[in-house]
Amino acid sequence: MPPSLVTIERHIIEQQKEYPQATGEFSALLYDIAFAAKLIAREVNKAGLVDILGFTGEENVQGEQVAKLDEFANDIIFKALDHTGRLCCMASEEVKDIIPIPEQFKCGKYVLLYDPLDGSSNIDANVSIGTIFSIHRKISSGERGTLEDCLQPGYKQVAAGYVIYGSSTMLVYTAGNGVFGFTLDPSVGEFLLSHDHIQIPKKGSIYSVNEGNYFKWDENVRRYIDYVKTPDKASGRPYKSRYIGSLVADFHRNLLYGGIFLYPADKSNPNGKLRLLYEANPLAFIVEQAGGYASDGRQRILDIVPTELHQRTPLFIGSYDDVKQVEAFIQGQVE
Repeated sequence: MPPSLVTIERHIIEQQKEYPQATGEFSALLYDIAFAAKLIAREVNKAGLVDILGFTGEENVQGEQVAKLDEFANDIIFKALDHTGRLCCMASEEVKDIIPIPEQFKCGKYVLLYDPLDGSSNIDANVSIGTIFSIHRKISSGERGTLEDCLQPGYKQVAAGYVIYGSSTMLVYTAGNGVFGFTLDPSVGEFLLSHDHIQIPKKGSIYSVNEGNYFKWDENVRRYIDYVKTPDKASGRPYKSRYIGSLVADFHRNLLYGGIFLYPADKSNPNGKLRLLYEANPLAFIVEQAGGYASDGRQRILDIVPTELHQRTPLFIGSYDDVKQVEAFIQGQVE
């Protein structure tokens, strides 16, 4: 059967025998997430036609304005997964504390961490936005999930993925044995395999960063940006600048074409701005499975042991050679 006719449900089931950690419960959890993504995609595609644009007037735990679609996506993911018996708890970028499974429902052996709608500040401008998710195994001893289950380093993830809502809706995920992309066919309401075994080029020619923060950065970060902008035919410079301002969209483009996404620490955000658990870890797991690399400038993202639910981190992610090179600049190894 041609790859375009492989549904995500069939793919997950067929991959069980290749994933040592996969069980029927795990596969069903991935499909539950795909179902929630369909519901979110439906509302995103109606934005502007129904009263779902704009802000709620509230602030989230990050001190940011909550978009109506943000709130909707957060609720959809929770309601699609709270009763399944597959999760022991959840945590969301939009919620201060861990999200317990309601007492009337059975708890399972997995933990879901998610950013319900990344790039929500771009919603009103019709820019691509996305959902990011991360799955861990439960490690605490009690029946119900605890903070300990959520605060696990990224290398312990059993699956991670994202959904991008753009000109088409795509779901990209890994369960530790390659990266696969599925495009939603709205005529049949199914995610169909469209990108089999995604591999990021070892070296790219794109850099993605908000250069408006240039003078807030450390001198070594500025030196790297100056380097990639300086013409040098032998090393393929200058790089092309491509920055959407929506993490999922920028990451997705670079995953397919090669390149590097940078969100350094700066004077306003000395610990970085992106969230370790909800953004950096899942994307780092995906990019490493695709042959790339992710770093905070000093160490591998997946090796960081989190201490807080909403911990922030600098992020340099993309093609392996490019991220290793920016590490060398940051650590003062390049003159």
